[in-house]
Amino acid sequence: MLYSLARPFLFALDAETAHDLTLASLRTAATLHLPIACAAPDAKPVALMGLTFPNRVGLAAGLDKDGECIEGLAALGFGHIEIGTVTPRPQPGNPKPRLFRLPLRQAIINRMGFNNRGVDALVANVRRSNYRGILGINIGKNFDTPIERAVDDYLACLRKVYAHAGYVTVNISSPNPKNLRQLQGESELDGLLGPLKREQEALAQRHGRHVPLALKIAPDLDEAQLQVIADALRRHRIEAAIVTNTTLAREGVEHLAYADEAGGLSGAPLFGKSTAVLQALAARLGGEVPLIGVGGVMRGQDARAKLEAGAQLVQLYTGLIYRGPALVAEAIAATADH
Repeated sequence: MLYSLARPFLFALDAETAHDLTLASLRTAATLHLPIACAAPDAKPVALMGLTFPNRVGLAAGLDKDGECIEGLAALGFGHIEIGTVTPRPQPGNPKPRLFRLPLRQAIINRMGFNNRGVDALVANVRRSNYRGILGINIGKNFDTPIERAVDDYLACLRKVYAHAGYVTVNISSPNPKNLRQLQGESELDGLLGPLKREQEALAQRHGRHVPLALKIAPDLDEAQLQVIADALRRHRIEAAIVTNTTLAREGVEHLAYADEAGGLSGAPLFGKSTAVLQALAARLGGEVPLIGVGGVMRGQDARAKLEAGAQLVQLYTGLIYRGPALVAEAIAATADH
């Protein structure tokens, strides 16, 4: 109810200003212990990646890039929170404006460009947080790191976040950092995932704790590319795949304002494409690698459809912008008996 009253005001603001104001409001609400969520329905815990999730619905990366609002977001009822994408060094991201709403299709286009305060700032925020649930930390590379040296940035981030993460997501699928999606190629995947798995094993020995790795992939993949990714997930024993990031396609929004803006499209128009990729990857993996479905979840039945397509967990982002906290409880209820 409160969000339905606040939404017209937020949507009257520039999209990025509204984003920042919403996070600030959630931080304040959490500090003051104000109720900000709908009553969460009962859900069965879900065992995945060696972790126990209290429900199947999580927050996708991108909303809280620096881990500044973990308690506020957790209060919405999510079974896990994923923060980031974070890079080794701070970077401003792309020039503004870089975030655009397409309300007629419940969609967003963004070209944020991994804007964040750097991994040290994120770790400091996590250390200050009182959140004790499952925290995913999404890692990437700095914009000025050559693609052939990307592994150095991912390793640097992995080392710094390892002790503070429930799991770590390797983001190679954002369409905004230049050439990042090249890392989804076969040789590039081997050159990235091999060193990350070796470092994971070393860190597990050092910390006495195994932190699983997830790989986040794009929706704009053909069958051959999906097979390459499926084979790499198996070969490198990656603990999960997150399916999918935003799309460069514009089907369903072609004639709307901002549709010609560069960046990744999320929200309702992404649902079909991301779910098809999820189903195709699930068929190739045959249950060998757990999948987390994300992309276009705007209703509880969308979350359930992700599970029916082969996911074990789902994540929300753009749906939260359009529907508010009620969507979290609705999605938990729709997936509770799966």
